[in-house]
Amino acid sequence: MTNNMDNTLYQQARLSRDARFDGKFFIAVKTTGIFCRSICPAPTPKECNVEYFTTSIAAVNHGYRPCLRCRPDSAPDSFAWKGKNTTFERALTLINTELPSSQTISQLAERLGISTRYLNRLFQESLGTSAKNFTQHQQLMFAKSLLQQTSMSVTEIAFASGFNSLRRFNDCFQTKLKLTPSSLRKNKTVSNNDITLFLSYRPPYAWPQLRDFLKCRAITPIEWVTDHSYGRSFSWPCRLQENKCNGQNIYGQFTATHNETQNGFNVNINLSDINYLMPVVRNIRRILDLDADIASIEQHLSTLNGFNNKACVGLRLPGTWDLFEAGVRAILGQQISVAGALKLVATLVEHYGSKQGDLVFFPTPQNIINSNLSVLKMPVSRRETLMNLAKFIAKKPQASPSEWLSLKGIGPWTIDYAKMRGLSDPNIWLGGDLGIKNALTQHDMKLTPEDTVPWQSYLTFQVWNLL
Repeated sequence: MTNNMDNTLYQQARLSRDARFDGKFFIAVKTTGIFCRSICPAPTPKECNVEYFTTSIAAVNHGYRPCLRCRPDSAPDSFAWKGKNTTFERALTLINTELPSSQTISQLAERLGISTRYLNRLFQESLGTSAKNFTQHQQLMFAKSLLQQTSMSVTEIAFASGFNSLRRFNDCFQTKLKLTPSSLRKNKTVSNNDITLFLSYRPPYAWPQLRDFLKCRAITPIEWVTDHSYGRSFSWPCRLQENKCNGQNIYGQFTATHNETQNGFNVNINLSDINYLMPVVRNIRRILDLDADIASIEQHLSTLNGFNNKACVGLRLPGTWDLFEAGVRAILGQQISVAGALKLVATLVEHYGSKQGDLVFFPTPQNIINSNLSVLKMPVSRRETLMNLAKFIAKKPQASPSEWLSLKGIGPWTIDYAKMRGLSDPNIWLGGDLGIKNALTQHDMKLTPEDTVPWQSYLTFQVWNLL
């Protein structure tokens, strides 16, 4: 249940079906045993029959099952715990980006350098449940979304959601959600690599500004942008415990089409290995910044003197596919224009990107290591920096970008840019960026960015948007 919250606020949001609160809390109805999103179109229950929960897993743990109409599994995530514990946030990141079947909770704790007991304590303090239960809940809610939105078979959905067996999937689904997978089928089952999902966000969402930012940095032929959509090809490291990948990456492509009426994106995904669908979808949500509580962020930014009347409402953080791509873009963009940097990146992709049929992908660290980069028209020292980064990441793929400082040619600006776009770190202020300096000069602004912690990245993009 909600703790130390003003239930009057949630009651007002529930009665008005305010989309800005979607995913920030859930409404459980005692008389039906069902919990819903704040925007559920079902008849409004009496307040005396309602309980409020800040997370869907809390509602499930109290014996409620998810609504089949508003589908709580489709709500934007809520990050009420943001900034409270770095280790906990790293754990969430690993759960969201790794295959659920590729590591146990004890292995996750080992990667974080803590004990399993302490990891579970962090989850209990922040979410009121264990790390295992949280991971399992994420799998189930993702599976529910696939069951209701796609024509994938139940078996395909079980493995795409991180379960190792269909029997385990069915048992867990019925025990936790009090539903059977087959009861949620809406589409005729057809085996197909093309998957279409609807990914929601909390309004407002400044799509034109995000689209234009991505468009002027889009790399041909791995990215494509239209008035209403953004898409790209991608590869993903194979992390299955069984040696099924033969050293090859998973690959695919997606196109996300903006649906302003429904506050979300219709996303078509083609993927070579369905087991990787869950982390891929999570990464698409990050790139488009779909889980931001933008109203709260902008309220925080509005307290900054001299800036509140210049903000673009609904401005998001556009991400890159991964940290390595962001680092490469940052290195190639050092001390040159956006257009000049884009030309270099396009040349890099053309000559050193890997291919699979008609698809072209951004070069992997190994692609860079195996080349001499001679076609790049830039100083030799910068080519060496690029090569050193590729070697470093190939050797230490899980290393923090802060460790890049040991590499010649990489400074704080490069690292901060990579963290902001490759990891979607919300708290990066690029005060040393030439574009930021020009915008501040043009608008005669003197800011104290530290006043906007932990949302300095949003301030960075707001200032860039003034150019």
